[in-house]
Amino acid sequence: MLDIASLTELLAQPQKIVITTHHKPDGDAMGSSLGLYNYLIQLGHHVKVITPTDYPDYLSWMPGNETVIIYTDNLAEAATLIAEAKIIFCIDFNALGRINDMGALVGKSEAFKILIDHHLEPEDFDDYRYWDIKACATAQLIYKFIAEELGHKELINKEVATCLYTGIMTDSASFSLPNTTSEVHRITADLMDAGAVNWQINDLVYNNSSENRLRFLGICLSQRLEVLYEYNTAIIAVSKQDLEKYEITTGETEGIVNYALSIAGIRLAAFIVERANEVKLSVRSRGEIPANDICKKYFNGGGHRNASGGISTDSLEQVVNKFKSILPEYKTLLIK
Repeated sequence: MLDIASLTELLAQPQKIVITTHHKPDGDAMGSSLGLYNYLIQLGHHVKVITPTDYPDYLSWMPGNETVIIYTDNLAEAATLIAEAKIIFCIDFNALGRINDMGALVGKSEAFKILIDHHLEPEDFDDYRYWDIKACATAQLIYKFIAEELGHKELINKEVATCLYTGIMTDSASFSLPNTTSEVHRITADLMDAGAVNWQINDLVYNNSSENRLRFLGICLSQRLEVLYEYNTAIIAVSKQDLEKYEITTGETEGIVNYALSIAGIRLAAFIVERANEVKLSVRSRGEIPANDICKKYFNGGGHRNASGGISTDSLEQVVNKFKSILPEYKTLLIK
């Protein structure tokens, strides 16, 4: 494993660097990756952000986005960049499986692999790890990595700050989750001082819905929402046909699960969506209810205690029924 002195020495000279993050990257994944990108280019490094898949249009405004390479659209170029990299930053994921087919390329690369993440149980594939499960967002850790570990707070300019603020804002659910500590607010204050315009970032992320997305949301709430009050649980399940009818694109289902969790008394919520070859789950919970345990044990997933995801190759109906069937196991916590 590298120590911080060795890493600092390595970064003192221009290097070929790849930054990557998990598939279907969200605001924290892209904010962290582009925040780090905008820092590293100031040091003269040759840097490319490579995402395993596409990502939501509402994140495309962030500084540096125009340089991002989507692996599935540029296989040969991405493979060459990974093979030639001296350093690969692995951002906001804890296992190579989270970057799909890129995992094999990154795994066999001779580059130094730097993991910066806040998810549970990271795999042992990295050479340097900056990891804290208590962090509300990986973007929080990127800020600390730059400002504290590397001592370059002065290089957190407007571009870096804007990206990192976006990551923290989105992964903390607009600063509403329990791990939004006083330190988080001090960091976001620093980012605002460095040029991040908080209201503008909020507007770009949250007020850019398409008409179809709003109509789809209406269907989710009026026709697809099921509330199980005996378990203080709410489920929204949508089919491929629902997605196709409203032309829902990548990222447009983000956050819908929170509407289910916002119902008074609800302590566990699931958004279950049928995709082309699989069914995906977004699970949110309150307090001690372990969304991560549910996803890990039953749906090949995981994440944080109160915000996790899963996946299944069963039918949509089977997944919904399976989710309901496990609720008695957690009843004591759910009705507490």
